[in-house]
Amino acid sequence: MFIIYFLVILLLPIYAQLKVKSTYKRFSQVPAQKGMTGAQVARMILDQHGLYDVRVVPTQGVLSDHYNPMTKTVALSEDNYYNSSLAGTAVAAHEVGHAIQHKEAYSFLTLRSKLVPVASISSNASWIFVIIGILAQWSGLLLLGIVLLAAGVLFQVVTLPVEFDASKRAMNEVVSLGIINNDEERSAKKVLNAAAMTYVAAAAVAVLELLRLILIYTGMRSDD
Repeated sequence: MFIIYFLVILLLPIYAQLKVKSTYKRFSQVPAQKGMTGAQVARMILDQHGLYDVRVVPTQGVLSDHYNPMTKTVALSEDNYYNSSLAGTAVAAHEVGHAIQHKEAYSFLTLRSKLVPVASISSNASWIFVIIGILAQWSGLLLLGIVLLAAGVLFQVVTLPVEFDASKRAMNEVVSLGIINNDEERSAKKVLNAAAMTYVAAAAVAVLELLRLILIYTGMRSDD
C-alpha cells in the first residue's frame, strides 16, 4: 500500500509534467497546415461565438497560456501567439474553450470560480492545523485541518470537468471551422490529452493525501 501511495504522490506528477512538456515540445515544432498562428486561431473561434470583447494577448513564459475571466483575456505564450504549430493551435483553442464556458455560464467553471478564494486560503492554512494536530496528537485540530484541506481538494476535482470540457470544445471548434485537417486531429488530441494529465495527477495526489490524513485522524480517535 505504501508503495502505491509513494508512486502516486511522487512519480505521477513528475510523469505528467514530463509528458506534457515533451508532447508540447514535439508538436510545437510541427507546422499547422493552415498556417494560422495561435493568435489567429483564438480570434477566429472567439469571433465565431460573438466574443468580440475578449482580447487575445501574448504573455511571457512556456505553457503560461490561460484565460482570465475577470479581464476577459485569452493570454497565449509568445511561441503560441506568434507562431503556427499544431501545439499552438490546440492550446489556443483550449483557452478559448474556457472563454466560451464563461459566456455560457458553464456550471463547473462557475463553481470553480467561487471556490478559488476559499481554496487558496484554506489550502495554505490547513497544513498548519494538520501538522500541529499530528505532532500534538490533537484530533480536533487535525480534523479542522482536514476540513480546510477538503476545500482545496474539491477545487482540484472540480477542475477536471472544466479542463476536459474545454478540450472537447477546442477539438470541436478547430475541426468544424476547418482550422486543422483530418490528419492533424490525432496530433492535436495528443497535446490536449497530455495537458489534461497534469490536472488528473494533481487531483489524484490531492485526494490520496486527504484520504491518508483521514486515516490518521481515524487512528488517532481510536486511541483516545
